[in-house]
Amino acid sequence: MKSIAFKLSLIIVLFFFPNDFNPVTQSKTDEFQGQAHYISKSTLELGRWGARLSEEQKKQVKARLKNRLKKEYILTFNKEEALFYEDEKLDAMSGATDSWGKNFAPGKQYKNVKTDVQIQSQEFYGKKFLVKDKLQDIDWELGKETKQIGNYMCFKATASIPTNDLAWYDFSWSRLRNANNTVKESDTESTETEETTVAMTDVEAWYSPQIPVSHGPLEYWGLPGLILEVSAGNTTMLCTKIVMNPEEKLEIEAPDKGKEITKAKYQETIVEKMKEFRNNRMGRRRG
Repeated sequence: MKSIAFKLSLIIVLFFFPNDFNPVTQSKTDEFQGQAHYISKSTLELGRWGARLSEEQKKQVKARLKNRLKKEYILTFNKEEALFYEDEKLDAMSGATDSWGKNFAPGKQYKNVKTDVQIQSQEFYGKKFLVKDKLQDIDWELGKETKQIGNYMCFKATASIPTNDLAWYDFSWSRLRNANNTVKESDTESTETEETTVAMTDVEAWYSPQIPVSHGPLEYWGLPGLILEVSAGNTTMLCTKIVMNPEEKLEIEAPDKGKEITKAKYQETIVEKMKEFRNNRMGRRRG
Protein backbone atom coordinates (compact mmCIF):
# COMPACT_ATOMS: atom_id res chain seq x y z
CA MET A 1 0.00 0.00 0.00
CA LYS A 2 2.83 2.37 0.85
CA SER A 3 4.50 1.55 -2.46
CA ILE A 4 1.34 2.48 -4.39
CA ALA A 5 1.01 5.75 -2.46
CA PHE A 6 4.64 6.61 -3.18
CA LYS A 7 4.21 5.93 -6.91
CA LEU A 8 1.08 8.12 -7.02
CA SER A 9 2.94 10.95 -5.26
CA LEU A 10 5.84 10.65 -7.70
CA ILE A 11 3.44 10.82 -10.68
CA ILE A 12 1.82 13.95 -9.27
CA VAL A 13 5.20 15.63 -8.76
CA LEU A 14 6.36 14.77 -12.27
CA PHE A 15 3.06 15.99 -13.72
CA PHE A 16 3.09 19.35 -12.02
CA PHE A 17 6.81 20.05 -12.17
CA PRO A 18 8.43 19.44 -15.59
CA ASN A 19 12.16 19.64 -16.24
CA ASP A 20 12.22 23.44 -16.74
CA PHE A 21 11.05 24.10 -13.19
CA ASN A 22 12.87 22.84 -10.09
CA PRO A 23 10.62 22.70 -6.97
CA VAL A 24 13.55 21.75 -4.74
CA THR A 25 15.47 24.90 -5.67
CA GLN A 26 12.37 27.00 -5.11
CA SER A 27 11.73 25.61 -1.62
CA LYS A 28 15.33 26.05 -0.45
CA THR A 29 15.87 29.65 -1.41
CA ASP A 30 14.17 33.01 -1.06
CA GLU A 31 15.66 34.04 -4.40
CA PHE A 32 12.93 32.26 -6.34
CA GLN A 33 11.92 34.56 -9.18
CA GLY A 34 10.89 34.57 -12.79
CA GLN A 35 9.88 36.65 -15.77
CA ALA A 36 6.84 36.12 -18.00
CA HIS A 37 6.35 37.74 -21.39
CA TYR A 38 2.81 38.45 -22.60
CA ILE A 39 1.26 39.54 -25.86
CA SER A 40 -1.99 41.49 -25.75
CA LYS A 41 -4.46 41.48 -28.65
CA SER A 42 -7.63 43.57 -28.79
CA THR A 43 -10.45 43.76 -31.29
CA LEU A 44 -11.61 47.21 -32.32
CA GLU A 45 -15.15 48.15 -31.31
CA LEU A 46 -16.32 51.22 -33.21
CA GLY A 47 -19.83 51.28 -31.76
CA ARG A 48 -22.51 53.61 -33.17
CA TRP A 49 -19.85 55.93 -34.59
CA GLY A 50 -18.41 53.06 -36.61
CA ALA A 51 -21.79 52.24 -38.15
CA ARG A 52 -21.54 55.49 -40.13
CA LEU A 53 -18.17 54.55 -41.66
CA SER A 54 -17.58 52.73 -44.91
CA GLU A 55 -15.56 49.50 -44.95
CA GLU A 56 -12.59 51.40 -46.37
CA GLN A 57 -12.80 53.99 -43.60
CA LYS A 58 -12.95 51.22 -40.98
CA LYS A 59 -9.77 49.69 -42.44
CA GLN A 60 -8.02 53.05 -42.26
CA VAL A 61 -9.03 53.52 -38.60
CA LYS A 62 -7.80 50.02 -37.71
CA ALA A 63 -4.49 50.68 -39.49
CA ARG A 64 -3.93 53.91 -37.54
CA LEU A 65 -4.73 52.19 -34.24
CA LYS A 66 -2.77 49.02 -34.95
CA ASN A 67 -0.11 49.80 -32.35
CA ARG A 68 -2.84 50.15 -29.70
CA LEU A 69 -4.49 46.83 -30.56
CA LYS A 70 -1.36 44.67 -30.19
CA LYS A 71 1.17 45.15 -27.40
CA GLU A 72 3.82 43.20 -25.53
CA TYR A 73 4.30 43.21 -21.75
CA ILE A 74 6.73 41.79 -19.19
CA LEU A 75 5.90 40.54 -15.69
CA THR A 76 8.86 40.13 -13.33
CA PHE A 77 7.97 38.32 -10.10
CA ASN A 78 9.08 36.59 -6.95
CA LYS A 79 6.95 34.93 -4.26
CA GLU A 80 5.43 38.16 -2.97
CA GLU A 81 6.17 40.96 -5.46
CA ALA A 82 5.57 41.58 -9.13
CA LEU A 83 6.39 44.36 -11.59
CA PHE A 84 4.33 44.61 -14.78
CA TYR A 85 5.16 46.96 -17.62
CA GLU A 86 4.85 47.37 -21.38
CA ASP A 87 7.73 46.26 -23.56
CA GLU A 88 7.92 49.26 -25.88
CA LYS A 89 10.42 47.75 -28.31
CA LEU A 90 7.68 47.23 -30.92
CA ASP A 91 6.80 50.92 -31.06
CA ALA A 92 10.45 51.94 -31.01
CA MET A 93 11.26 49.71 -33.97
CA SER A 94 8.25 50.76 -36.03
CA GLY A 95 8.45 54.42 -35.11
CA ALA A 96 4.74 54.39 -34.30
CA THR A 97 3.49 57.02 -31.90
CA ASP A 98 0.19 57.30 -30.10
CA SER A 99 0.32 60.32 -27.81
CA TRP A 100 -3.43 60.27 -27.19
CA GLY A 101 -3.54 56.57 -26.32
CA LYS A 102 -0.59 56.76 -23.93
CA ASN A 103 -2.63 59.07 -21.69
CA PHE A 104 -5.02 56.17 -21.02
CA ALA A 105 -2.64 53.20 -21.11
CA PRO A 106 -1.55 51.26 -17.99
CA GLY A 107 1.74 52.51 -16.57
CA LYS A 108 4.42 50.54 -14.76
CA GLN A 109 2.62 48.53 -12.07
CA TYR A 110 3.99 47.08 -8.82
CA LYS A 111 1.99 44.57 -6.77
CA ASN A 112 2.73 43.02 -3.37
CA VAL A 113 0.39 40.14 -2.52
CA LYS A 114 1.64 39.95 1.08
CA THR A 115 0.95 43.58 1.99
CA ASP A 116 -2.08 43.96 -0.37
CA VAL A 117 -0.55 46.99 -2.07
CA GLN A 118 -0.57 48.17 -5.67
CA ILE A 119 1.54 51.11 -6.86
CA GLN A 120 1.25 52.29 -10.45
CA SER A 121 2.88 55.16 -12.29
CA GLN A 122 0.58 57.08 -14.65
CA GLU A 123 1.19 60.09 -16.87
CA PHE A 124 -1.75 62.21 -17.97
CA TYR A 125 -1.04 65.02 -20.41
CA GLY A 126 2.46 65.59 -19.08
CA LYS A 127 1.60 65.33 -15.38
CA LYS A 128 2.93 62.35 -13.42
CA PHE A 129 0.83 60.48 -10.86
CA LEU A 130 1.71 57.72 -8.41
CA VAL A 131 -1.47 55.72 -7.90
CA LYS A 132 -1.38 53.85 -4.59
CA ASP A 133 -4.21 51.55 -3.56
CA LYS A 134 -5.04 48.03 -2.44
CA LEU A 135 -5.09 45.12 -4.86
CA GLN A 136 -8.23 44.57 -6.91
CA ASP A 137 -10.77 42.36 -5.10
CA ILE A 138 -11.52 39.36 -7.31
CA ASP A 139 -13.90 36.56 -6.36
CA TRP A 140 -12.54 33.78 -8.56
CA GLU A 141 -14.54 30.67 -9.32
CA LEU A 142 -12.16 27.77 -9.91
CA GLY A 143 -13.14 25.37 -12.67
CA LYS A 144 -12.08 21.85 -13.60
CA GLU A 145 -11.24 22.53 -17.26
CA THR A 146 -7.59 22.27 -18.24
CA LYS A 147 -5.45 23.12 -21.24
CA GLN A 148 -1.78 23.21 -22.13
CA ILE A 149 -0.04 26.55 -22.63
CA GLY A 150 3.53 25.92 -23.72
CA ASN A 151 5.08 23.48 -21.22
CA TYR A 152 2.53 24.27 -18.52
CA MET A 153 -0.75 22.61 -17.61
CA CYS A 154 -3.29 25.31 -16.82
CA PHE A 155 -6.64 25.37 -15.03
CA LYS A 156 -9.58 27.64 -15.79
CA ALA A 157 -10.96 30.29 -13.44
CA THR A 158 -13.72 32.86 -14.01
CA ALA A 159 -14.88 36.03 -12.34
CA SER A 160 -17.12 39.06 -12.89
CA ILE A 161 -15.50 42.40 -12.05
CA PRO A 162 -16.81 46.00 -12.26
CA THR A 163 -15.58 47.37 -15.58
CA ASN A 164 -14.42 50.67 -14.09
CA ASP A 165 -12.27 48.80 -11.56
CA LEU A 166 -10.47 46.90 -14.31
CA ALA A 167 -9.66 49.92 -16.46
CA TRP A 168 -9.51 52.76 -13.93
CA TYR A 169 -6.63 54.36 -15.89
CA ASP A 170 -8.67 54.42 -19.13
CA PHE A 171 -11.32 56.86 -20.34
CA SER A 172 -14.36 56.74 -22.56
CA TRP A 173 -16.99 59.37 -23.21
CA SER A 174 -19.56 56.96 -21.81
CA ARG A 175 -17.77 57.27 -18.45
CA LEU A 176 -18.33 61.01 -18.61
CA ARG A 177 -22.02 60.45 -19.34
CA ASN A 178 -22.23 57.97 -16.47
CA ALA A 179 -20.62 60.52 -14.14
CA ASN A 180 -23.25 63.07 -15.11
CA ASN A 181 -26.02 60.51 -14.57
CA THR A 182 -24.64 59.65 -11.13
CA VAL A 183 -24.82 63.32 -10.13
CA LYS A 184 -28.45 63.47 -11.23
CA GLU A 185 -29.27 60.27 -9.38
CA SER A 186 -27.62 61.53 -6.19
CA ASP A 187 -29.78 64.66 -6.39
CA THR A 188 -32.90 62.49 -6.36
CA GLU A 189 -31.39 60.08 -3.79
CA SER A 190 -32.04 57.10 -6.07
CA THR A 191 -29.57 54.51 -4.77
CA GLU A 192 -31.38 51.58 -6.41
CA THR A 193 -30.70 52.97 -9.90
CA GLU A 194 -26.98 53.38 -9.12
CA GLU A 195 -26.66 49.74 -8.07
CA THR A 196 -28.31 48.43 -11.25
CA THR A 197 -26.19 50.55 -13.60
CA VAL A 198 -22.79 49.17 -12.54
CA ALA A 199 -21.24 47.67 -15.68
CA MET A 200 -19.53 44.31 -15.14
CA THR A 201 -16.89 42.51 -17.20
CA ASP A 202 -16.70 38.72 -17.37
CA VAL A 203 -13.14 37.46 -17.02
CA GLU A 204 -11.71 34.09 -18.01
CA ALA A 205 -8.25 33.20 -16.74
CA TRP A 206 -5.94 30.19 -17.11
CA TYR A 207 -3.38 29.64 -14.35
CA SER A 208 -0.65 27.07 -13.76
CA PRO A 209 0.08 25.57 -10.31
CA GLN A 210 3.49 24.59 -11.73
CA ILE A 211 4.50 28.20 -11.01
CA PRO A 212 3.18 28.59 -7.43
CA VAL A 213 2.75 32.36 -7.23
CA SER A 214 -0.53 34.28 -7.22
CA HIS A 215 0.55 36.92 -9.74
CA GLY A 216 -0.81 37.86 -13.14
CA PRO A 217 -0.85 40.70 -15.67
CA LEU A 218 -2.66 44.03 -15.13
CA GLU A 219 -5.20 43.91 -12.27
CA TYR A 220 -5.39 40.12 -12.24
CA TRP A 221 -3.98 38.09 -9.35
CA GLY A 222 -5.08 35.82 -6.49
CA LEU A 223 -5.08 32.37 -8.12
CA PRO A 224 -3.06 29.33 -6.93
CA GLY A 225 -0.61 29.69 -9.79
CA LEU A 226 0.73 32.22 -12.28
CA ILE A 227 -1.92 33.45 -14.74
CA LEU A 228 -0.72 32.58 -18.24
CA GLU A 229 -3.78 33.69 -20.18
CA VAL A 230 -6.64 36.05 -19.42
CA SER A 231 -9.54 37.31 -21.53
CA ALA A 232 -11.78 40.22 -20.60
CA GLY A 233 -14.05 42.20 -22.90
CA ASN A 234 -12.38 42.58 -26.30
CA THR A 235 -8.83 41.87 -25.04
CA THR A 236 -6.87 38.65 -24.55
CA MET A 237 -3.42 38.47 -22.93
CA LEU A 238 -1.33 35.36 -23.54
CA CYS A 239 2.00 34.39 -22.02
CA THR A 240 4.48 33.54 -24.78
CA LYS A 241 7.67 32.99 -22.78
CA ILE A 242 8.70 32.20 -19.19
CA VAL A 243 12.18 32.37 -17.68
CA MET A 244 12.44 30.83 -14.21
CA ASN A 245 15.27 31.61 -11.78
CA PRO A 246 17.60 33.38 -14.24
CA GLU A 247 21.30 33.52 -13.39
CA GLU A 248 21.20 37.32 -13.21
CA LYS A 249 19.02 38.58 -10.38
CA LEU A 250 15.94 40.49 -11.51
CA GLU A 251 15.20 43.78 -9.76
CA ILE A 252 11.65 44.49 -8.62
CA GLU A 253 11.27 48.10 -7.51
CA ALA A 254 8.03 50.02 -7.05
CA PRO A 255 7.60 53.30 -8.97
CA ASP A 256 8.22 56.28 -6.68
CA LYS A 257 7.71 59.45 -8.72
CA GLY A 258 4.55 61.48 -9.15
CA LYS A 259 1.65 62.93 -7.19
CA GLU A 260 0.24 60.29 -4.84
CA ILE A 261 -3.41 59.51 -5.48
CA THR A 262 -5.90 56.62 -5.19
CA LYS A 263 -7.54 54.85 -8.13
CA ALA A 264 -10.89 56.54 -7.46
CA LYS A 265 -9.31 60.00 -7.26
CA TYR A 266 -7.34 59.34 -10.43
CA GLN A 267 -10.58 58.47 -12.24
CA GLU A 268 -12.15 61.69 -10.97
CA THR A 269 -9.13 63.65 -12.20
CA ILE A 270 -9.41 62.18 -15.70
CA VAL A 271 -13.15 62.89 -15.90
CA GLU A 272 -12.71 66.51 -14.77
CA LYS A 273 -9.87 67.12 -17.25
CA MET A 274 -11.86 65.61 -20.10
CA LYS A 275 -14.82 67.82 -19.18
CA GLU A 276 -12.52 70.82 -19.51
CA PHE A 277 -11.23 69.47 -22.82
CA ARG A 278 -14.77 69.04 -24.16
CA ASN A 279 -15.95 72.45 -22.94
CA ASN A 280 -12.91 74.20 -24.45
CA ARG A 281 -13.53 72.58 -27.81
CA MET A 282 -17.21 73.50 -27.73
CA GLY A 283 -16.27 77.08 -26.78
CA ARG A 284 -13.89 77.37 -29.75
CA ARG A 285 -16.55 76.09 -32.12
CA ARG A 286 -19.06 78.65 -30.88
CA GLY A 287 -16.49 81.39 -31.16
